[in-house]
Amino acid sequence: MRKLLENNLFFINYIENMSNNNKIQTGINNISNEWFRADIDRKTLKNLSKRTDYEGWKHIIIFTLSLTGLGILSAYFWQTWWFIPIYLAYCMFWGGADAIWHECGHRTAFRTRKLNDFFYHIASFMNNFEPVRWRWSHSLHHSYTASVDPHDYEADGSIFSKHTLFSFLINFIPGIGFFTIYKSLYVEIIQHAIGIKTDVMRDCIPEDKIKDCINSSRIFVLLWISIMAISIYFASLLPILLFLVPKFFATFNGIWGLTQHMGLQENTKDHRLSTRSVRLNPIFSFIYWKMEYHIEHHMFPMVPSYNLPKLYEVIKDQMPEPQTLYSAYKEIIPAVIKKSKNPDYFIPVQVPNN
Repeated sequence: MRKLLENNLFFINYIENMSNNNKIQTGINNISNEWFRADIDRKTLKNLSKRTDYEGWKHIIIFTLSLTGLGILSAYFWQTWWFIPIYLAYCMFWGGADAIWHECGHRTAFRTRKLNDFFYHIASFMNNFEPVRWRWSHSLHHSYTASVDPHDYEADGSIFSKHTLFSFLINFIPGIGFFTIYKSLYVEIIQHAIGIKTDVMRDCIPEDKIKDCINSSRIFVLLWISIMAISIYFASLLPILLFLVPKFFATFNGIWGLTQHMGLQENTKDHRLSTRSVRLNPIFSFIYWKMEYHIEHHMFPMVPSYNLPKLYEVIKDQMPEPQTLYSAYKEIIPAVIKKSKNPDYFIPVQVPNN
């Protein structure tokens, strides 16, 4: 299993391994080869799955320069009204570390494994995603996409949450996360740091990896304390605002992030019915690192994000029409209202009859 993981195949095979260990209960995902898979030439898929260090470095360099520039401007305009829009832009780019974490976690951002792992750990800290926990729980997300079984630990925030219209819309208010900090990833990391076994630890993380999870959680807590100490030493909130809490103000990123699965069908083995692809402008697409091609990603998770547009062109005759953000929310918002009254409601999707 470890060899499979090292070769980037654990996202497909992990469910079988965990089932053998009796950690996964029966559900729609107990037979991994039932998933619908678009018909594509094997050689074409192999070419699209090739990774390159060039694309990884290009994204990282542009991202780092953009974030650094916005951070410098935020510090320069600190305690002026200009600080607010610049800082929100900084937080939006900071939220782009989510895409870096994601691609490096799949080990598709770079051809060189060490580069993937290095930037995966940096982006994990920026996202408050403890790297051991999230490497394993994200593999379950790919195996348990759209499952109501309690094993997709990414479902609570972005998939089929039971919202009222009000509770859904407040997700987009910058800083709203402070009001629910008691159930945030900060709390989970602190729990892991002091050795408390959470559900996600029991269900996702192998026994021989739990110690690694605890140790990296302790490193996170130590870094948080260090940032707060620096802030106290300089008598300024800037270190905390720039390095500790930007995710609380990156709610604008949720505008595209919440389109991934919201309102779509649960308990289906067809990603076209449970997952949504949208199209974004070049800036948002860069921050998201092409993850708006989300059906394509779930169907072929080993294809690097920078090749997903090419993948779509090959299989588009088998895919539903991609949506704009406007058309996506035109169906999502009514679906949120309907689902709050009827939990069984989902948005029907028309797929080609090939």
